[in-house]
Amino acid sequence: MRGARPRSRGGVVVHQHTSIGGIIPLQNVTILIFALILSLLFILALSCSLLGGDVEDEPLFRSMLNDIATNDPGVVLLGENIDIDVDEPSVTISWSLVACGDGFELDGSSGIHGSQCGLPSMALWIYADNSPEPAAIYNPVSIPLVRKTGQRRRIENLVRFDSDHTLDVYKARLYPFDTYFLTSTLRAVDAFNATVPIRKLSTIEQVTSFVVAISDVESYEIINGTQVPTRDFDLFVTRPGQLRSYTMLLFGINWMLCHVTIGHVILARRLVDIKSMTKHLVSAFAILLVIPQLRNSMPDSPGFDDSALIDYIGFIPQMIISALCVLAILLLVMVREYDEMESKQPPRQITVQPFQRPPPLHNPKMFSVPPAPPILPQKLPKHLRAEVRTRSIAMELGEATRLKDELDITSDQVRAQSRLVESNLLSDMFQSNRFSFLLYPYVKRTSLVKRTSQSLYRD
Repeated sequence: MRGARPRSRGGVVVHQHTSIGGIIPLQNVTILIFALILSLLFILALSCSLLGGDVEDEPLFRSMLNDIATNDPGVVLLGENIDIDVDEPSVTISWSLVACGDGFELDGSSGIHGSQCGLPSMALWIYADNSPEPAAIYNPVSIPLVRKTGQRRRIENLVRFDSDHTLDVYKARLYPFDTYFLTSTLRAVDAFNATVPIRKLSTIEQVTSFVVAISDVESYEIINGTQVPTRDFDLFVTRPGQLRSYTMLLFGINWMLCHVTIGHVILARRLVDIKSMTKHLVSAFAILLVIPQLRNSMPDSPGFDDSALIDYIGFIPQMIISALCVLAILLLVMVREYDEMESKQPPRQITVQPFQRPPPLHNPKMFSVPPAPPILPQKLPKHLRAEVRTRSIAMELGEATRLKDELDITSDQVRAQSRLVESNLLSDMFQSNRFSFLLYPYVKRTSLVKRTSQSLYRD
């Protein structure tokens, strides 16, 4: 198996590619072109899905309106737009007036949402949540007609009104699994102050960042002892599944980045080279800056001051751990810098003084008695040499008693002198810091005392 081998032809280098196992390897430029083409095809496919997103198989309210026109004609209110503001907190519903069936539908106005229904043919006053002031006033006379066709123009400001409702947001801290609930009531009155029954209340199912589900129920109020028909609805608001998935994905990525900073600390702790440690420091600091940006990119996320649970178990501990890791790497870099500075300094020369024994204590009292001069042997006369050499002769001459008395006196003097030397030596030890009182039993037996005693005994 051989690869490409360059050959020279007329000064030009020609690369000849040979197959490897029957497969010719692709050049890097060819691989890059294929990758670019695949990227463009992927973007084009996504764009086509966006272009066809507004095409519906059937209008949203058509089947419902046709059923009402056939079975239960009357006035219908359609919530075609819902603005949900969790921070406010409030919900604004934009209602459209629709009438289905003969006697309720305005001539020339049928065909709303592709159905058999049109605009109401009578004037209406709409009251929301038992408010004394009407939320909307509808007058069919103000609806213009097209001259050529005779059809009614559906002017949004003439056939649509808004109703504001307070939203219960006690579960807002559970983002992105927060849910909301709203209840309200509506009542319609004609120009003769007679109540017009509302047959149906319906809204769209999905708005920006929320999924809406509505259920309506027929109800009544007692006004001046008379039952007045009304229409109540319950509105359930949740987050869509795509938003929850995207949010949890970002939540997991933030925790993974936080764990990466811990890994940077472990790796930096085992390194000695400061340049390599700096790479870990830069990476950990970049993660510290990226985590808040990912937190802000969560769709319709609450503010940092809203005390959301996702911040208490995610963003706040992530920032604390990442910041501590950055500080730990900084401290490790400082320690390595200090160690490197210490290693570059020349070693200090330390002179070790040899241990010197303390000089012996010099007590002038110890040597107060001068040593006796040596006794030189004297040459005795010839006639006395034999008498001195013999001990028995001295004993016979009466010298034994005299020698015994002299020895007793000398031994008493030696004992007294030894006690004096010992007392002087102890007093010097107490005054000096070189010895301790505990050494007294050993000092007592030193050769100095023995030599002093022997010299005194000889004297």
